[in-house]
Amino acid sequence: MQQQQWSAGLAQPAPLAPKAQIRWHGGLLCALLLGVLLLAGCAAGPRVPDWQIEAHAAQQRAIRADLEGRQRVAELEWQRARESVQRTARADQMARLALTRCAVAQAALDLADACLAAQPLLPHAGLAEQAYARYLLGQAQAADIEWLPAAHRPTARRLLEPAAAGEAAALLRAIDDPLARLVAASVWLRAQRLDPEALALVVQTASDQGWRRPLLAWLRLQATVAQQRGQAEQATEALRRIEWLLAAPPAQPPPTRP
Repeated sequence: MQQQQWSAGLAQPAPLAPKAQIRWHGGLLCALLLGVLLLAGCAAGPRVPDWQIEAHAAQQRAIRADLEGRQRVAELEWQRARESVQRTARADQMARLALTRCAVAQAALDLADACLAAQPLLPHAGLAEQAYARYLLGQAQAADIEWLPAAHRPTARRLLEPAAAGEAAALLRAIDDPLARLVAASVWLRAQRLDPEALALVVQTASDQGWRRPLLAWLRLQATVAQQRGQAEQATEALRRIEWLLAAPPAQPPPTRP
């Protein structure tokens, strides 16, 4: 099976139809022609398989719900995406979905399971999936760099080199996609190279997006770090923001169109 590289922060569960032009938007793979194919009955090219359309839509909804802190909705949508992808019986596609979910969880500092759902699939998946799994765990190797999403290559490459003051914030700031930035920050945290300046940037990123779940996790870390460094004012500010966030209800899904 031909190996496929990931081109940005996260990946769609599967490659799109042959010859479809692709781009990255918001850290997820999108087809420039996908809307046209759906509306025009795929007259311009091969028909996009139903499982792929269903998996991508469910994954998009799952990611949004996950980031907004609507966990029951997220779990349901991840399950729908998984059921669609499993219809292919392809390890690479199932591994990509599992790794995408792992990356979203890790962006909210859920680091406990070490991407366990993907582990049984990785020996049967491709180099891109194996490289991304190692990267998420902070264990990327030099040979993995070319297989990583483009947004993560500079940060992964820098982790192979000796640490330098202020490096994390500069590298994270260069990542335009906010979700990819949070994922990269979590990798640097695993590697114990995330400094307070970078932590402040990540908190700001999650806040700017209104992503309740990751913002709560990163604010708690920021408060802990500030307390450990004896920065009472910064710790108090982080704790105050946590109170405000907990007082706000999770975002509601958009209304369904009739």
